Amino acid sequence: MSSLTTDRIRDHATKLGLTHLTEVVTQLVERPENAQMGYLDFVDLLLEEELGLREGRRFRNALKLSGLPHHKSLDDFDFAFQPDLDARKVRDLATLEFVKAKSNVVLLGPPGVGKTMLAVALAIGACQARFSIYFTTLDDLVRRLRAAEATGRFKRQLQVYLRPAVLVVDEVGYLPLDQAKANMVFQLVSRRYERGTMIITSHKSFAEWGGVLGDDVLATAILDRLLHHCDVLNINSPSYRLKDRLNLVTGGESMPRSPRRDRHIRSYTNRHTR
Repeated sequence: MSSLTTDRIRDHATKLGLTHLTEVVTQLVERPENAQMGYLDFVDLLLEEELGLREGRRFRNALKLSGLPHHKSLDDFDFAFQPDLDARKVRDLATLEFVKAKSNVVLLGPPGVGKTMLAVALAIGACQARFSIYFTTLDDLVRRLRAAEATGRFKRQLQVYLRPAVLVVDEVGYLPLDQAKANMVFQLVSRRYERGTMIITSHKSFAEWGGVLGDDVLATAILDRLLHHCDVLNINSPSYRLKDRLNLVTGGESMPRSPRRDRHIRSYTNRHTR
């Protein structure tokens, strides 16, 4: 390829906004395998390079704006340490059919079992599939809504939580809500009902949500909408975060599961997560 042609391609690519193509066109042409390519195959390669760069940039920017506490995927989750968790069900959720159907996922279990990690991993998968995502704790959500209400910006702030295709609400139940905050949660769940996906984590059973929300009737109304189209995963296993400390207790031995050992681990976990 002559330098004149190369310069013209770069100029055209710049005007079309194909910024990556201006940088790599010479290298792509010089690849030995490209000599065997047809014209359409080579055009396909050029566009694939440009699209790959843009998609990578979009994904990184989306993660920065998502509020996620970390960027760990399902590959980082230790299913072997949580044998009671239905790994097949988690893998099914990773296909993101629930996001396409605008249904919800609720992850229940004691502190430290990996609820947040799974929620984040599913959200990252959704982001990779070009769904918009946002992460918040329930406490931060209601605090921001309450502050916005005080300055007349409630509707605008509520849109922050209504806009994403996938909204992750973490740590439901750690702090009880007053009537005003509980009503805000109802508005959010009601507005997102059958319009967008929510992934929720909680260490409280559904029967305890009345105490969290300060109103059994309101809790029932929220759960009615939340659970209508919903997958619920209960994780009743030892603390994921304490597994290294548990290895010290057992001397690092690989021990077969037994009811007695399970009781010992749960007892240890309960003592150290209070």
